[in-house]
Amino acid sequence: MIEVMQIELARMRKVHIAAGPVRTGRVVSCDGGMIEVAGLPLPIGSLGAIENEDGGQSLAEVIGFRSGHSLMMLLGDTVLLRPDAAVRALGNPGSVRLGNALLGRAVDGLGKPIDGGPPLALTETWSLAGQREGALERAPVTRPFDCGVRAINALATMGVGQRLGVIAGSGVGKSVLIDTIAGHAEADVIVVALIGERAREVSDFVARHMEGPRRGRIVVVAVPADHAPNLRLRAAQYASAIAEYFRAQGKNALLIVDSLTRVAHAARELALLLGEPGAARGYPPSALATITRLVERAGNSARTGGAVTGLYTVLADGDDAQDPVVDTARAILDGHILLSRELAQRGHYPAIDVPASLSRVMDDLVEQQIAEAARRVRALVSAREENRDLVLMGAYRAGSDPLVDAALEHSAAIDAFLTQERGEAVGLEQSLVALRELAANA
Repeated sequence: MIEVMQIELARMRKVHIAAGPVRTGRVVSCDGGMIEVAGLPLPIGSLGAIENEDGGQSLAEVIGFRSGHSLMMLLGDTVLLRPDAAVRALGNPGSVRLGNALLGRAVDGLGKPIDGGPPLALTETWSLAGQREGALERAPVTRPFDCGVRAINALATMGVGQRLGVIAGSGVGKSVLIDTIAGHAEADVIVVALIGERAREVSDFVARHMEGPRRGRIVVVAVPADHAPNLRLRAAQYASAIAEYFRAQGKNALLIVDSLTRVAHAARELALLLGEPGAARGYPPSALATITRLVERAGNSARTGGAVTGLYTVLADGDDAQDPVVDTARAILDGHILLSRELAQRGHYPAIDVPASLSRVMDDLVEQQIAEAARRVRALVSAREENRDLVLMGAYRAGSDPLVDAALEHSAAIDAFLTQERGEAVGLEQSLVALRELAANA
């Protein structure tokens, strides 16, 4: 108890207290999730505390303004909210508090601990929307990144500072793949944002990864699906800010956002609430632009030498690869891993559709011999899958296509190379050695 009080006293000593009067306003209307506040003109992104009927407070965020009134949305439920309730401005608009104390902790979108641990002593401030850098300030991707998954390491090699998407429908294995990468990837800091997921998945993830020697370099930002859309969106921005903070210290950070689609859904809810018309399948333009801004925050820094390697899961609604979110993410990312429901139904893990997956930076990271071996294995996998129905029906005649013959002859070796036990880690060098052997024998 004394330790907690000492942390709080140290935090209070560093807090700047404004000498002027406290600005307050009044709630004049509440329509659904939209709250209109008079007498409190605040910048978009500012936080405010609204008094409840029972004397408590509810946090709300400014998402727009109209006719001199601030439009706010609660970061929780509209419980005991009453007309003419007092609203008080909080904190510094557009900024969040960060620090090394976040390492090994699980927090919500406001930076409050959800792991039952003591309060966080965060002394640094950072822009929630990030600090935009010029295009020439981003260093190129030149170093390979070891993610611990053999099929990705060998056939779609990631790079430090790359932005990669994992695209799949529901229940195909995105979360399991992300869990494996988070547990075995080589990085100084791993920031995991669980946005719009089930609360059970959040608790399971924290229980698995907040123990052992890796705990001191993992930060979990979690907002389950039943929370307000602006809090879900804020959590993704907060996780990106944490990764940027450690990149500014020259560290190699891995940022995992699960999932980018839930972020787009949250942005869509906010845009529609503000009256923006829906465009592509109900997604307003600002919702898709949110994805672009979030992804562009990852990358290498030429100034500090640090890096944010971004890994974003993308949920393909109805397994539709042409979904607007999928299409937008695929266009802005530096590569994508496509998971196949058909492979998952066969018990093939990870269910990576190798011919449809690619890394746009792989050729700059590996030797020419490795790149040729990867192309050879890709061709074999593609030939086998394209002729799978003919082979099963007995309609394929041996000798018709040498590539198909080689793929069928080495089918068992290909499957052994592409599959991996759940929770098992295969290093980058080990993956490349296995790729050379497979390509040489096939």
